[in-house]
Amino acid sequence: MIDQITIARIQDAAQIMDIVSDFVTLRRRGVNWVGLCPFHDDRTPSFYVSPSKNICKCFACGEGGSPIHFVMKHEQLSYYEALKYVARKYGIEVIEKEFTDEEKQAQSDRESMFILNEYARDYFVKTLHNHPEGKAVGLTYFRERGFRDDIVKKFQLGYSCEQRDAFTVEAQKAGYKRDYLLKTGLSAGGEHNQPLVDRFRGRVIFPVHTLSGKVVAFGGRILKKVENVGKYVNSPESEIYSKSNELYGIYFAKSAIVKQDKCFLVEGYTDVISMHQAGIENVVSSSGTALTHGQIRMIHRFSENITLLYDGDAAGIKAALRGIDLLLEDGLNVKVVLLPPGEDPDSFAKKQNAEDFHRYISENEVDFIRFKTQLLLEEVGDDPVKRAGMISNVVESIALIPNSITRSVYIQDCSRLLNMQERVLISEINKITKRIYERKQEQNDKEIARNEKQKQSAPSPGTNEGKPRVFSKNPFDKYELEILRYVVRYGNTPIYQKFEKQKRKEGKNVVEEDVLVEEGLGVTEFVHFDLERDNICFSNELYRQMFEEAVAHMKDAQFDSGRYFLSHSDPQVSKLASELMSDRYHLSKIHARILGEEMGDKRSRLLERNLLNSYVPRATTELKNFYVLQKIEELKEEMKSGDRDDYVTLITRLKQLQEMKKVLAKELGERIVLKY
Repeated sequence: MIDQITIARIQDAAQIMDIVSDFVTLRRRGVNWVGLCPFHDDRTPSFYVSPSKNICKCFACGEGGSPIHFVMKHEQLSYYEALKYVARKYGIEVIEKEFTDEEKQAQSDRESMFILNEYARDYFVKTLHNHPEGKAVGLTYFRERGFRDDIVKKFQLGYSCEQRDAFTVEAQKAGYKRDYLLKTGLSAGGEHNQPLVDRFRGRVIFPVHTLSGKVVAFGGRILKKVENVGKYVNSPESEIYSKSNELYGIYFAKSAIVKQDKCFLVEGYTDVISMHQAGIENVVSSSGTALTHGQIRMIHRFSENITLLYDGDAAGIKAALRGIDLLLEDGLNVKVVLLPPGEDPDSFAKKQNAEDFHRYISENEVDFIRFKTQLLLEEVGDDPVKRAGMISNVVESIALIPNSITRSVYIQDCSRLLNMQERVLISEINKITKRIYERKQEQNDKEIARNEKQKQSAPSPGTNEGKPRVFSKNPFDKYELEILRYVVRYGNTPIYQKFEKQKRKEGKNVVEEDVLVEEGLGVTEFVHFDLERDNICFSNELYRQMFEEAVAHMKDAQFDSGRYFLSHSDPQVSKLASELMSDRYHLSKIHARILGEEMGDKRSRLLERNLLNSYVPRATTELKNFYVLQKIEELKEEMKSGDRDDYVTLITRLKQLQEMKKVLAKELGERIVLKY
């Protein structure tokens, strides 16, 4: 069995575009994507994918559903097999085991907490609209803030009465247990068997929804001035609620974010609500906390473009500089808008309609790097020490941008703004990249040490997402690294080219020239084709990541693989690329011997490029050969286990592998020259 927390994590991670595009070529059509249906003989595109709803649907045969259901149907898998398939795609660890009584109880607790939250939401809404105190205090407050009744109902806003235990008493009468009232944070106190009290008493209520619309938590704003009491109180962290993974308003905004291909990020609940009322629905809030990786990944599911709206005062400007590096690191295009002095998104949205608001944004938004550079330039003035620190600050942000083209453009832009040579900025970026790499290596070492201590204990369910990658040596490494070297060095360079002498007239003269008449696949495309047909992939996580990124660009004639990987935002990638691009890289004995014998070390690079049609197929064949040898050894070990019902099957498989071994050995014993 797979525990419910892991299932929820898989379902939240699964993006319909990611899943379907592995099997179907999709083209944008409005806010959706369309392609040929894989479930019937479709001649005209009728298979629609909706990123905002995270579902697919064929309007011809009717097949479709969630990402998990698509995998079940397409791959003919059971529900749990489909979950594991998706988990592998997103790097989520799945541990199957029989649930203990405690785990079954934990799963039941989660379900009960969600049910209780739904009850609480309905109770608070009912109190707001029907209870005398709710109407006189709560509803009056919302109307004074300018919120229309339809907006109040849309966001399911509510009210909790001043009475100390009004909600708690009603919930217990309805059969909800004391333990769940405490776990959800709806009630508090209760020490030494004392009565429970309502956490949100005397406050207007803002329910917090998950991406799928479940109520996961509440925020409450007090309406009276009480000393030593915060204006807002929020649900505590629990089995179902982690503040760092939730965004207020995402449930109501996701469709608009996809449609507009942009997300506005604000700070508070009322900022989101006011903007919705003004007709701007592609807006979410971090609820006054610093952005986290979990929140950023949620935004990135729907758009790569994010605009941050901040107050136009000094505090707003400082806030604009905090946490944005995380957005850059995740590959988002970040822009900043500072609102007029004295305005916040709530007040500003109330004075605008959607058209005026978007006009103001388009006229005032600035990309973050330029915004940060200009802002810091104004602060440091002519002080050379402060200016040097400011430049380092800006460069640190640029170094986090994963897209090499975008990073290069920002370097050029900052070079002009700062009146500095590009090479100086690039040099500083390289230093920062090295520092990041060393820091991650240190984290890796700590992770390895921690794993060693815990290796005797049972692993806990969950995901490795967000942890440093730990790479262990495996016997396939040297073969995979050899292939990756060719991919990084040569990328989309044709594996061979054939020229013929042709004559043409040039005035009265006849000129003979070499004309390209035939060209092979690019190196990356050949490797992809050659390994995929035998269902072989890289076992090393880092190598696999780099190869998949190269495959994504293998149809791009302008793609420079060496430059791309050398300037990669991941320091582990750029460091490995640097080693693979270096002429000091140690080749395998066979490859080194071939190069040394034929041309000598100084000219080996030129020879290698001219004979890619020999060396690259040899590298992939060596990996296949070692793969077969490993499988043979595994089968022999299985056969040693004694009497087996499947012994005949094992013998048959062993013979097949041995035949493959002979074929591969013959290929490796000859000079391989292939044309595709």
